[in-house]
Amino acid sequence: MPANLRTYEGIDNLPEPLKMWAQARPEIGVYEFESAELHVAVIQSANSSENVFIVFDVAGIEAESSEDWWWLLGITAVVGALGLLGFGLGVIVMRRAVAPVTQLAKVVEKINPEQLTDDDHKRIEASKFGDDEVGVLARTIEQTLERISAFVERERYFTGAASHELRTPITVITGALELLELSTLSNSDKKILARLKRANVDMKTTIDMFLCLARETDDGLYDEQFFVMPLLNKAIEQQRHLLNGKSIELDIEQFANPKIYGHPPAFFITVNNLIRNAFEHTLLEQAKISIVIKENELLITNQLNVKHDEGNISIEEASFQGYGLGLGIVQRLCERNDWSFSLRSEDGNMIASLSW
Repeated sequence: MPANLRTYEGIDNLPEPLKMWAQARPEIGVYEFESAELHVAVIQSANSSENVFIVFDVAGIEAESSEDWWWLLGITAVVGALGLLGFGLGVIVMRRAVAPVTQLAKVVEKINPEQLTDDDHKRIEASKFGDDEVGVLARTIEQTLERISAFVERERYFTGAASHELRTPITVITGALELLELSTLSNSDKKILARLKRANVDMKTTIDMFLCLARETDDGLYDEQFFVMPLLNKAIEQQRHLLNGKSIELDIEQFANPKIYGHPPAFFITVNNLIRNAFEHTLLEQAKISIVIKENELLITNQLNVKHDEGNISIEEASFQGYGLGLGIVQRLCERNDWSFSLRSEDGNMIASLSW
């Protein structure tokens, strides 16, 4: 029989805390004494009329149970500490593994492929990133940026060189036209001369576009502040010959005299292209071309000879439909100067929006 479980047949042999209780002749059953930490079962004896008391001492059991809980708590704490330690080590290892990729991404983010400098080449030098996967990625990025930079430089050189070469014949043609103006010409010859002068001006404008794009890395030219109206009026006068009976409705918002920052020649080229497209592609006679000037926006609306589906159209779609080869250049100049340009078709009208 376990040491903490005993049987008593007489009251006199019971533990002191139970003697007084047993003298009251308790009924058969199970009793619990919390203060004495004893459990007592009263049963009837088979050989005697006296009841038998089976006493179970639970003090030792409760002590062992309490110790088990402390052991369990200690083990849980150790396991939790080891888990936190493993998580912390995992984070540190992960950060160290990802750090070269993050560093490479930050370096590449700051690089302008169109303006690669010696410092940029040093920052993306693949040897700084070792021979692992990050090093392979760095070498690939380095080679790609070098190819992009070489392509941009070739494009810029060709555009600038070709534009300068074209300036010489334009200058010769301009001089010849000026001499022809001084001579006596018939009315038909004067009309031909006027067409030649206009074609010459258009060619000069196209060359200026190419030169402007070739020089677009010169940041010093993009910080000037200028008024919009003089350049707009100049573009209208330069393209007025395309009206052929069509009228212009000029609407200037009250107190609007916009002044913007940017590249004045680039702005003139942009506006001149939009004005020319509006004048040239308004085919209906007696049609009105609306030009609205706001403080932060210029809207040019011309009526089309056919009704297009309403909604925004892309530059490629507009160029395909015949709205001027300069629209792609307009988009590029606007992006370079942080201006916003969009085209949309609405109720048979083409609306060009230029905002700053």
